[in-house]
Amino acid sequence: MTTNNTLTFTTKTKELIDELKSVCASYGLGNDGNEFKIISQIFLYKFLNDRFAYEIKELKPELAEAEDWAEQLAQLPEEEYEVLRFQMKASTAFLKPHQLIGYLFQRQNEPDFAKLLDDTLMDIAVSNNELFAVKTEDGQKVPLFDRITEFVRSKRDGFAKALLNKLVIFNFENIMEEGFDFFSTIFEYLIKDYNSDSGGKYAEYYTPHAVSKIIANILVPEPVSNVTIYDPSAGSGTLLMNLAHAIGPDKCTVYSQDISQKSSNLLRLNLVLNQLVHSIENVIQGNTMTDPYHKKDGDLRKFDYIVSNPPFKLDFSDDVDTLNKKENKDRFFAGVPNVPKKKKESMAIYTLFLQHIMYSLNATGKAACVVPTGFITAQSGIEKKIRQKLVDHKMLAGVVSMPSNIFATTGTNVSIVFLDAANKEDVVLIDASNLGTTVKDGKNQKTLLSESEEDRIIETFTHKTEVEDFSVVVKYDDIKAKNYSFSAGQYFEIKIEYVDITVEEFDNKIQDFEKNLRTLFDEGKTLENEINENLKNLNFQNV
Repeated sequence: MTTNNTLTFTTKTKELIDELKSVCASYGLGNDGNEFKIISQIFLYKFLNDRFAYEIKELKPELAEAEDWAEQLAQLPEEEYEVLRFQMKASTAFLKPHQLIGYLFQRQNEPDFAKLLDDTLMDIAVSNNELFAVKTEDGQKVPLFDRITEFVRSKRDGFAKALLNKLVIFNFENIMEEGFDFFSTIFEYLIKDYNSDSGGKYAEYYTPHAVSKIIANILVPEPVSNVTIYDPSAGSGTLLMNLAHAIGPDKCTVYSQDISQKSSNLLRLNLVLNQLVHSIENVIQGNTMTDPYHKKDGDLRKFDYIVSNPPFKLDFSDDVDTLNKKENKDRFFAGVPNVPKKKKESMAIYTLFLQHIMYSLNATGKAACVVPTGFITAQSGIEKKIRQKLVDHKMLAGVVSMPSNIFATTGTNVSIVFLDAANKEDVVLIDASNLGTTVKDGKNQKTLLSESEEDRIIETFTHKTEVEDFSVVVKYDDIKAKNYSFSAGQYFEIKIEYVDITVEEFDNKIQDFEKNLRTLFDEGKTLENEINENLKNLNFQNV
């Protein structure tokens, strides 16, 4: 597809999303807690419908020429129709003729149309449950769809009709072969009002594009295949999708866990859009710290690649006893943060995620974790113990300190710690804090990196290049000598600039210095005499 056509379809897709949001607003659901479920699920229904249509027409080209392809499809004998199920890609939802958008469109004026729409979505979810269901940590399955019209308290039929009428305007069939860049843009637009990086309890942090790109490209500098990738705090999957794109969706299997149901549902949508349906069975909704789900041979599963942008601070005081149990001692080798008497929400939960990542990495694995920049120089405590193990066990690839405000609305400066269990030699430390352009993002400031700046970070790290006041390449022993500091600035050379002068210029400068000194000495002597005279004039009566 040409660039102009791609831009046209991008614009039309965004318009569809805006139209669906407008319908929600018209029925009192604007900014409602359930709006994201309606938008994401009705959008997903549309996408699955059009992907099914696209593949059916690939299998039976005559349908593409039919005036009403859905009606002609419905005329097929049941046996022939079922054969199509086995001919289609395993990652495609299989729909019955009466579950297609066109069929529902024709029946929209019937009584209880809202119930018909909901029943259709639920039937699709049930019949495709094995492929699309997200699991919880206790084995329950979260179906693909909810009964979305039940979120409206009145005029449900009108709401259902309004949604459906938006779906027939636009056709996804022509963009099914578009790649990651297209669908990541659409997904980001789709969820822009539903993901927050403002913190709070179990906040869904949205990782900026620059951070995702830098992590993916540094972790995968050259082709790999048949690998596992994992995020223990996956959110909506931005880091995982960028990493999977760098590797190839058919060359990796995604594993994830996140405590948020909303995030897990959004991640499922992201996987569908990016040809990673085969990994949905590995999407787990649950608490990674207390109940890590992914296991193999009786222990936590070890992965080839791990990425994470965990919450930095969070009150997990209710879980401390569980985390301190004997079975967790190896995983949390550096310890579990103590519960403060005040400000429990300041507990540094990211240190648990980082320890979990280290434990979950296989013998040749690589990982990247976003941390507050304070972590890289902390002089004591859990943070220091983690850095010591990374150095002493030689599993550190490097650190990139990012510009301030790379995450809008969070005042915390961040760095990216790169792990490499096989790296026994040089470590790269980059100070990128002076890069980027500051822009307004609502009420907040945000720093944006240009593409050339992103590439500069990636190339410098990948090629282990030293650049004055930007990057250093150090040995593990160098890091030990600096009290295990991961800050590039502490390794930069302090340079003294020398200026060549003649003998005559040197003599003139010395003469000037001597003259100035004599003047200062004379002024000091005068001041000393004045003080002595004033002291002589003092007596008891004057005091």
